[in-house]
Amino acid sequence: MEVFDTIIQISDSAVRLAIPLLLACLAGLFSERGGIFDIGLEGKMLAAAFLSAGVAAATGNVWLGLFAGIAVSVVLALIHGVASITFRGDQLISGVAINFLAAGLTVVIGQAWFGLGGRTPALPGDGRFSNLEWPVADALKDVPVLGPVYSELISGHTFLVYVALLIVPLSWYVLFRTRFGLRLRAVGENPGAVDTAGISVVKLRYSAVIICGVLCGLAGAYLSTGLAAGFVKDMSAGRGFIALAALIFAKWRPVQALMACLLFGLLEAIANRYQSIEIGAFEIPVQFMQALPYILTVVILAGFIGKAIPPKAGGEPYVKER
Repeated sequence: MEVFDTIIQISDSAVRLAIPLLLACLAGLFSERGGIFDIGLEGKMLAAAFLSAGVAAATGNVWLGLFAGIAVSVVLALIHGVASITFRGDQLISGVAINFLAAGLTVVIGQAWFGLGGRTPALPGDGRFSNLEWPVADALKDVPVLGPVYSELISGHTFLVYVALLIVPLSWYVLFRTRFGLRLRAVGENPGAVDTAGISVVKLRYSAVIICGVLCGLAGAYLSTGLAAGFVKDMSAGRGFIALAALIFAKWRPVQALMACLLFGLLEAIANRYQSIEIGAFEIPVQFMQALPYILTVVILAGFIGKAIPPKAGGEPYVKER
C-alpha cells in the first residue's frame, strides 16, 4: 500500500507540474498552426507570472492578478504579432527579444515595486488560488484504491488545473471541427490559397497570436498564484522551451500535447521526489536529478518521436500578391 500511496503522490505532483507546460504547449499549438513560430512562450509566461503575483499581492485579489497576467501576456503576444505579421520581421528574433525583455523587466520592476530583489511578497489566502475539494472526497479517501485516486489525484487541485484540462478537448474541437480551425490550419499550410478565397490571412494570424497570449497568461498566472504563492526571479525555469519540445513531440495535436506534458511533468515530479539516490557506494548528485527531465526531453525528442513535420508556412511572413 505504501508503494501505491507513493505512486498517487507522484502522479498528483506530475499533474500540477504539467499544467503550465500544457497551457504553454497549447498556446504554441495555436500560434504555429496559424503559421507564426513563437519562441517567446517563456517570456510571456514569466511576465504573466510576475504581474499576476504582483497585482494579487498589491490588491489581495487573485482574480485581478489573473486578468493582469493575461493582459500583459496578450500585449507581448501582440508585439510579436506586429513584428512578425505586420512588419514581416524574423519570428525567432522577435521571440528571443520578448524572452530577454521579460527576464529583465520582471526583476527591475519587481525591485522597484516591492524592494525584495525582484520577488513579490508571499501571497495571502485570497491572493492565490485555493484547492477545490470535490464532493464526498473526504468520505471516500479511506476506500481502497479508488478513494485515494478520487480524493488526492482527481480532487484537490486549483481552478486553473481543471480549466487547462478542459481546454484540451476544446482546442481539438476548435481546430478540427470548426470553420475557424479549418481556416487557421490552412493559413499555417498555404496562406496564399486562403487569401485567394477572400479570407484575411492577417486577421487569422493575429487571432492565433492573441489566443497564444491568453493561454500563456493562464500558464504564468498558474505558476505564481496556483503552483506557488508568489513570484521569484526566472520562475518559469525553461518551461516555455520544454513546452515547445512537447509540441514537437505531440506533432501539433492537442490530445498528444496533453500526453507529452504529463510525461514531462512526471519526469520532473520523480526528479523532485528522489533528489538523492545512492547506488552502492556512489551517490547520484542532486544537480543531475534536477537536470534529468531536461536530459530525457532531449533523448525522447531525438530518438522516439519519428519525423515531425511542422506547418509548411510556419515561420514565413506572408506577402500578399498584387
